Amino acid sequence: MRVTGGAWASRRIAGPPKGAPLRPTPDALREQAFAILGPRLPGAGFLDLFAGTGVNSLEALSRGAACAVLVERAAPAAALICRNFATLGVPEDTWEIVARDVRPALTSLSARRRMFDLAWCDPPFASWSDGPGALVEALQSGVLGHGAEVVLEAPRKADPTIPGFVVVRELRGAFLLRVEG
Repeated sequence: MRVTGGAWASRRIAGPPKGAPLRPTPDALREQAFAILGPRLPGAGFLDLFAGTGVNSLEALSRGAACAVLVERAAPAAALICRNFATLGVPEDTWEIVARDVRPALTSLSARRRMFDLAWCDPPFASWSDGPGALVEALQSGVLGHGAEVVLEAPRKADPTIPGFVVVRELRGAFLLRVEG
């Protein structure tokens, strides 16, 4: 797995071990999505739900995001994220990992008055509805505000209709959503 652009372009990071339940985001999808998000990245706050390996946050930080918050409940994946960020020397003040389930993590972020301009949501496809549910909660709690954009990875034939969001564009294996309003 590699970072596709920005400060760490073409740098390889560790992927999940064989047999791990993680499904890394394909390079082609990241390249397409970040080409679209590019103008919004400088100085933005980036929320990475179901963060997995952390590669989407690395991509955002590499391309100018001010900070990234990664939500990942699985301890092995959280440890992998920490190793990948250390390997690349990502400044510790630019990222935070929240190692808990998405819903309690969103409650905590809301209580801390954290708001994000951009987000990536890559729920496990076996429980894909957790992703749209988390986005609704992020919107209702104020973690995602007016005009925020989200890349939602989705299995084939998934319905991207989520209350409070409009589909801006269909991507390779994902949808680009924007908070309505």
